[in-house]
Amino acid sequence: MVKARTAESRAGESEKITINLGFVDLGQIDLIVSDGFYANRTDFIRTAIRNHLDKHSKELAKSLERKNLDLGLHDYSRAFLEGLKRSGKTVNIHVIGLARIADDVSADLARSTIASVSVLGAFQASSAVKAALSDRFS
Repeated sequence: MVKARTAESRAGESEKITINLGFVDLGQIDLIVSDGFYANRTDFIRTAIRNHLDKHSKELAKSLERKNLDLGLHDYSRAFLEGLKRSGKTVNIHVIGLARIADDVSADLARSTIASVSVLGAFQASSAVKAALSDRFS
């Protein structure tokens, strides 16, 4: 079964990124944090990013629809993929967020049931499954 969760259920599921900021920008962030507007730098940056994404929500929605992408966290279980295999069907994984293939999915099962993979965000699967699908990423 594919479990899809929206961005609102992202607590505890995040990807660490590194950014470079100029000294003046960083100093201004530190000043706002020290004045108590935000708990820390991360809180400020996360809030700024979310506000900016909200500002572009209409454009994002149009792009999601145009590119036929699913938004959220999607789990692909062995049982779901085995069901596809029994019925002779395949799945195209097109996700913005997190697409996760269960640890008990074999490379052969993934290869026979996953036709394509396009993920903007993060894709989690065993190294064997990633290798088996390497020619299906776009």
